[in-house]
Amino acid sequence: MSSEPPVDPGDVRAAQVEHVRIEEEMEQSYIDYAMSVIAGRALPDVRDGLKPVHRRILYAMHEMGLTSNTSHRKSSSIVGETMGDYHPHGDSAIYDTLVGMAQEFSMRYPLVDGQGNFGSMDGDPAAAMRYTEARMAPIAEELLEDIERDTVDFASNYDDRLQEPEVLPSAYPNLLVNGSTGIAVGMSTKVPPHNLGEVIDATIELIDDPDATVGDLMQHVKGPDFPTGANIVGRNAVRKAYETGRGRVRVRAEFEVEEFDGDRRRIVVTEVPYQQNKARLVERIAEDVNEGVLEGISDLRDESDRDGVRVVIELKRGANVEVVKNQLVEHHLERTFGVINLALVDGQPRVLTLKETLAEYIDHRKEVVTRRTEHELGEAEDRAHILEGRLKALDNVEDVVETIRNSEDRDEAKAALRETFDFSEAQAQHIVRMQLGSLTSLEAAEIEEEYEDVIARIERLEEILASESELLGVIKSELREIREEYDDERRTGFVEDTGTVTHEDLIPEEESVVVVSEDDYIKRMPAAEFRAQNRGGKGIIGADLKEGDRVSSVFLASTHDYLLCFTTHGQVYQLKTYQVPEMGRTARGKSAVNVLDLDDGEEITAVVNCDDIGGAGARDGDDADGDADAATGVDGDEAPDQYLTMVTRDGYVKRTAGEEFRNILSTGIRAIKLEDGDELADVEVTDGSRDLVIGTRGGMAIRFDESEVRAMGRSARGVRGIDLEAGDSVAGLAAIDPAQHDWVLTVTRNGYGKRTDLDEYRVQSRNGKGLIDIKTNERNGPSIAVEAVTYGDHLFAMSERGQIVRTRVEDVSTIGRNTMGVTVMALDEADSVATVDVLPAARVEDSADDDE
Repeated sequence: MSSEPPVDPGDVRAAQVEHVRIEEEMEQSYIDYAMSVIAGRALPDVRDGLKPVHRRILYAMHEMGLTSNTSHRKSSSIVGETMGDYHPHGDSAIYDTLVGMAQEFSMRYPLVDGQGNFGSMDGDPAAAMRYTEARMAPIAEELLEDIERDTVDFASNYDDRLQEPEVLPSAYPNLLVNGSTGIAVGMSTKVPPHNLGEVIDATIELIDDPDATVGDLMQHVKGPDFPTGANIVGRNAVRKAYETGRGRVRVRAEFEVEEFDGDRRRIVVTEVPYQQNKARLVERIAEDVNEGVLEGISDLRDESDRDGVRVVIELKRGANVEVVKNQLVEHHLERTFGVINLALVDGQPRVLTLKETLAEYIDHRKEVVTRRTEHELGEAEDRAHILEGRLKALDNVEDVVETIRNSEDRDEAKAALRETFDFSEAQAQHIVRMQLGSLTSLEAAEIEEEYEDVIARIERLEEILASESELLGVIKSELREIREEYDDERRTGFVEDTGTVTHEDLIPEEESVVVVSEDDYIKRMPAAEFRAQNRGGKGIIGADLKEGDRVSSVFLASTHDYLLCFTTHGQVYQLKTYQVPEMGRTARGKSAVNVLDLDDGEEITAVVNCDDIGGAGARDGDDADGDADAATGVDGDEAPDQYLTMVTRDGYVKRTAGEEFRNILSTGIRAIKLEDGDELADVEVTDGSRDLVIGTRGGMAIRFDESEVRAMGRSARGVRGIDLEAGDSVAGLAAIDPAQHDWVLTVTRNGYGKRTDLDEYRVQSRNGKGLIDIKTNERNGPSIAVEAVTYGDHLFAMSERGQIVRTRVEDVSTIGRNTMGVTVMALDEADSVATVDVLPAARVEDSADDDE
């Protein structure tokens, strides 16, 4: 008997326990789970473009015999077969996939032919699977073509009862044609759909020229082709996506402007971006209209039906169509499709370029066609072998019949035939099963003909296997047949990429009055709010200033203008008119600190439109050097000479080339060097051929040729323009072109003014005393502005307390120089004119004056 103690079962179990660090186990388990999701659920295979669930549904339908020429079957039956045999997951997930493959707005070339309610673009769900029916679409059969010919590998299903394909033969590049979307663990894929014909042409191009670049392939593949149509904005993002496998493609709805009810307009949307819920789109537009985010829309309705999308957006009378269109594009009608061309290559996830995707597919088809050819060759050789035996038997028919008759049974007959006539086992088996009717001479001729055909077939198959060019020729031929059968027109077009919609695009272009106060309050108002009045009117309120504040400057500009604002300190700043907050006439305005970085005591004294000087001043979208030529359409090398001509309070004048103002910093740049106590008084745009008129507060004026002032740099002080009397200072500058102007308009602080013919201001040399322009007595007060004007111009005058009057210049009397003038603006006691500006006749219509 053994003296060893009995073994404790607990010790046995303890010995079987493996000690593992928990972090290592969690890491490995997570990696296993992640790879299971990546390879077995979420990502498509580059070869057939399908995820496992799509592949299993199609194979289950194939096994059920649900081809395109059979009757439809209940979707629940298809889901049950798929779930029971190949995909042991929830039936809802399988049905959702089946529904997606049947939706024409989800898949460019639907793989399932559905019957019943399969959902809509409005997000409506499909009917329950017991109500809908389905079968394979014809193009889906092309994915499964030749699957029985040993073209792909099979693997055991989840319970080892059945075999399922690891990949489908795929007669066309389905990954690119129908695209794919999926989220795995730590990665995702989003391959856009494409036009079948374009993809096939690119595939053939790559077969013919393996060195073809992405650019070469893009001669065929223009870009994604979405089932819902719409338009791709620009081509650069598409090229980047094809070259790198990643990109962001902007897709914009298709819409047009229609006229109705006389002079009214409506925007009709006929195609929406891919994967955009149409009903939600309409709801969001309605929400923005109700909240005041979208203006100018009077009605919104969805008139879509089975024939297509039709969303009607009716505009209010007088609404700016371009602004509403830009607002809709900015917020609703444009989406970004983020391309991530990620697929499984040899079981591993890879981001692929367009060329790599097609190359992987070509390799797959080469393997499929090779394996199919080998399979067909084996079948043909087997058939040829049988036919050789039959022909040999016919040549020896009497002896063969005699041998069979003398045998006891089939086995003995087969053995005798093999021994006597040297037949193979397969040949002998076939001969003993032959019917006597096949021994006729007619049957013999048919066998001979079939044998010749089979031999020719064998030679062709061997030729294909022996030559890669022949193999590729077969692939190209089959691709062309697919294209001939299923190709259609592109649905998605292209529109020019003019850049993303900017804030400027959302602002109506209209003439505005910009008001700045001494305490740095600023605002803008539509000029149309100020009707032209007869001269001498009081005007209407233009700003409700706080106590102690007064208007320092007022100027006119279009909301889309880029302006150079010159200050009394000799600095120049850039300003976009639409950046100034728009407010009502009775509003005070908002702090200018976020618009202009002015120093204490610094005031705007002149404003110049950048377009008037060839686009000087940096704009959004300029290059790093501040070159705005592209933005303005003016070539700096070819533009005519243009200058900014400046005058100071002390009478200095200088000209500086406009190109020196192309780079404006946010903190401004120096425009002129000023002596102590001097200030910049006015700035005009000139071209070297103008006459300059400098007017003083004391009522004097001097006219001289612009050429007397040489061009200088921004840091220069300038030269003497007028010899001022003691106590006098410059009020303003007018640049006269006799071909454009008829009068000099002078306005005084107490609201008086006059027009005077140009001829009354004789041309003399600069730095003279000048001539009397207007009497500046106690009634008139000092002169504050001189302007060159013509017929149709409008004068805007604003008082220090915020009153604004708009007057046609023709309403101001034409009188001589040495006169007192007439009332231009009626002022309250202790109020005075702060500043004036002139709206040129060419822009008066844009200001929508009611009296015009």
